[in-house]
Amino acid sequence: MIIEWNAHMFSSDTSRYPFHPRAAYTPDASRFEADPLAAYLERMETFGIDRAVLVHPEPYGDDHRLVLDCLEREPDRLLGTSLFYPGDPGAADKLGHLVELQPRIVSTRFHAHRGKATYLDSFADEGVRRLWRAAVHLGLIVELHIGPNYAAQVRDALEEMPETTVLIDHLAEPHMGDAVEYSDVIDLARYDGVTMKLSGLGHFAEDEPLYPSTRVFTRQVADAFGPDRLVWGSGDPAIVDHHLAHLSDADRAKVKGGNLARLFAPR
Repeated sequence: MIIEWNAHMFSSDTSRYPFHPRAAYTPDASRFEADPLAAYLERMETFGIDRAVLVHPEPYGDDHRLVLDCLEREPDRLLGTSLFYPGDPGAADKLGHLVELQPRIVSTRFHAHRGKATYLDSFADEGVRRLWRAAVHLGLIVELHIGPNYAAQVRDALEEMPETTVLIDHLAEPHMGDAVEYSDVIDLARYDGVTMKLSGLGHFAEDEPLYPSTRVFTRQVADAFGPDRLVWGSGDPAIVDHHLAHLSDADRAKVKGGNLARLFAPR
C-alpha cells in the first residue's frame, strides 16, 4: 500500500473557496483548476497511490471548506488535516467541532520556522499548548512544519505531553537551520511517538526527481528514526527505494505506506 501525506488542494473558485484574510500568503488563484481533486486523483492513479492525506493549505487559514468537500467526495481513499491559529482563544473548540463534523480529519498542523512567525512565536505559548492538548485529547496526529531552531521547543512540549503522536514535515527543513540546531531534530528520534517525513527534498536540492545529492543526509536521518518511524510524503515514491536502498523490501513498504496505515488504525 502506498499512502501520500502531502497534497494541497487549491481551487481557482475563490468565491466558493476564498483565501483567508489572515493568510500567511495569497497565491495567484488563476494558476489553479476549479476542481483540483480531479487532477490529484489522476496523480494517484499515475503513481499507484492507494490512499492520501490532504494537507489543508495555509492560504485558507482556518476555513476548511475545500478539504471538507474533497473528503465528502472521496471518503474511502482520502483523509485530511486541519489548521488553526493558536492565538485564537477559540481554536481548540473549533478543532473539536471540525473533527465532530468530519472524523476523517486526522491531524492538526503547526507552522514554525525562520521567517514565518504567522502562527506562533513559541511552542511554550499557552495558546499553542491549549491547541496541542486538544489535538491529543481528540486522538489526532500533531503535524509539525518546523525548522531546526524549533526542535528544542518541541522536545519540551513532548516532555509535558509524551502521549503525543507527532509527524514532522519535510525533514524539518534542514536548510533553515545549522548543524547544531539540527542535532535537536535528530534528538527527537528518542521519542517513540515522533515520525519523520522523507519529503521536501526539492526545498534544498535541485537534482529532481530522486535528489541523489541528498542521500548521505537522508541516510543519517533514516538511521536515527528507523524504518518504523519514517514515512514518504512527496514527489515520486521511488524516492524511498533510492534513498533507503539499504533497507529490506518490507521496511521500504512500511515507509511508503505501512507506517501511516498503522498510525491511522484505531487506538
